[in-house]
Amino acid sequence: MKKNNSSNYFPTIGIECHVQLKTKTKLFAAVKISEGDIRPNIATSHICFGMPGALPVLNERAIYLGIKAAFALNTKPQIFSKFDRKHYFYPDLPKGYQITQFSQPIILGGSVGIKTNGENKIINITRAHIEEDAGKIIHPPGKDYSLVDLNRAGVPLLEIVSEPEIHTAEDARAYAQELNLIMRYADVSNADMYLGNMRFDVNVSVSKDQSKLGTRTETKNLNSFKSVEKAVEYEIKRQIELLESGKQIVQETRGWDDAKQRTFSQRSKEDAHDYRYFPEPDVPPVILDQELINKIKSEMPITVSLIRNKLSTIGIEDSAIDTLLSEIKVGNFMYEIVNKYSVHTAKKIANWLSSDVQGYVADRVFTWDQVKLNESSMVELAKLTEDNTISSTSAKLILKEMLLNGEKPVDIANKLKLVQLSGSDDLLPIIQKVISENPDAVADLVAGKDKAIGYLVGQVMKLSSGKADPEISSKLIRQELKL
Repeated sequence: MKKNNSSNYFPTIGIECHVQLKTKTKLFAAVKISEGDIRPNIATSHICFGMPGALPVLNERAIYLGIKAAFALNTKPQIFSKFDRKHYFYPDLPKGYQITQFSQPIILGGSVGIKTNGENKIINITRAHIEEDAGKIIHPPGKDYSLVDLNRAGVPLLEIVSEPEIHTAEDARAYAQELNLIMRYADVSNADMYLGNMRFDVNVSVSKDQSKLGTRTETKNLNSFKSVEKAVEYEIKRQIELLESGKQIVQETRGWDDAKQRTFSQRSKEDAHDYRYFPEPDVPPVILDQELINKIKSEMPITVSLIRNKLSTIGIEDSAIDTLLSEIKVGNFMYEIVNKYSVHTAKKIANWLSSDVQGYVADRVFTWDQVKLNESSMVELAKLTEDNTISSTSAKLILKEMLLNGEKPVDIANKLKLVQLSGSDDLLPIIQKVISENPDAVADLVAGKDKAIGYLVGQVMKLSSGKADPEISSKLIRQELKL
């Protein structure tokens, strides 16, 4: 794209996120939800196909998860909510309408906290409503027809709508990532992007006047954090370029071409009145009992923001915190470690998990699912390094085996002969031999050339097959030479 006066424009972004609720069956039909690659149109029923006379029955579990989502989003559920019919005609919607919550959703308000470039920000939530998903249209390559798969039709979704308070592509990505963590830690959704459990629609506008919104476009069905960031980035540049050349922005729905890293026009954007909403006559309103609400609130898991704040107290980098939080069992594990043990021990364990273990996972040595996290073993390993029983290098070897087979670290250290020599009775004969065999290095050290100590300690490590404690070896060498 050609250069533009981007600094003169103020971008505004709002994000609609569709989260698949973690239920076993569909929203209005007793049909098991099947993930992954299955035959088209087998996870269906007469309700999914919109057959005449088919009556929907609301899945109670979806309401339970909607209540949990409200608390996870820092708000509370609405006592009264109801479903409406949203009319539009598309092949993946056999009924000709979608059952959704329009005028009175289960969630109003809420917020999501993000952090970018060291700055904490709050993105407010407008609303979140429960609705059924549509089917999927398949376009076979090289063919002049399309196919419809209704396996997803009727899958329960929670659509979370943010306030238009995001102003950079980086913040848009951070919001999407944090929302993903919030839904997973609250156990509302698996939020698996690959399986389509979470999808984003981004609304982007630019304006020279910060008090006025420009004409917005909506880029739909973004299924990765990177695509959210890049789609916003592209739309901001595209819209500024159009305005700079004297053209107008068209309010429309756009798609994202990941291969070309650009958005493309799909259709003109409908307004609410175009959908001819009216109350769903076959699904009664949802009226929540306060006792149920209180019960669910008391059972809520630890929030991701609370774990994040706790991890920040031990002085590790934000990137390490993000790595730890990306796996729920690791985040919850570290929360307990920080609560129970010293900062030094917690930081050592956090660094192992976010660096060494994550490295093994990235290299496909094993997966996080295969990792056997044991609190007492991790703490014992940390203490073995703190009292110099094993070296930091040995600790990493022990860590790998410990996490895979569940053995105690001290047993692995003994089996692999990794226990360090730290007593003077063990080390002195080796040190005396090194001193007698390296007169030049000894002379340099005596003459004040401290670099020589590194060479001598290295020789001790070599003779001891790496078992000598380097720090203690250094002290004993100096003692022997009366330095």
